[in-house]
Amino acid sequence: MLTGKQKRHLRSLAHHLQPIFQVGKGGTNDQLVRHIEEAIEVRELIKISVLNNCMDDPREIGAEVAEAAGAELVQVIGKTIVLYKQATEEKYRKIELPKAVAK
Repeated sequence: MLTGKQKRHLRSLAHHLQPIFQVGKGGTNDQLVRHIEEAIEVRELIKISVLNNCMDDPREIGAEVAEAAGAELVQVIGKTIVLYKQATEEKYRKIELPKAVAK
């Protein structure tokens, strides 16, 4: 679970990214989730665009894809979804998250 400070940091990093996946009128499927899992393993932070012809709610799509891919939902703004998952292999880790403060 990401803290607010970590999500804010990830949103700032994602601001300049272009969406690499699009969800259309067909919605999500296993193949899309598999491709997202592969991409997020290498990139750690990705954007997904929900097209206008998709009738599903972008928040629901974001939650569904994040759960299926084992990723964290960072943000859903308009029709853009931002997902984060720390890479399992050390060579792909690029993002250093701010430390969570224990209370």
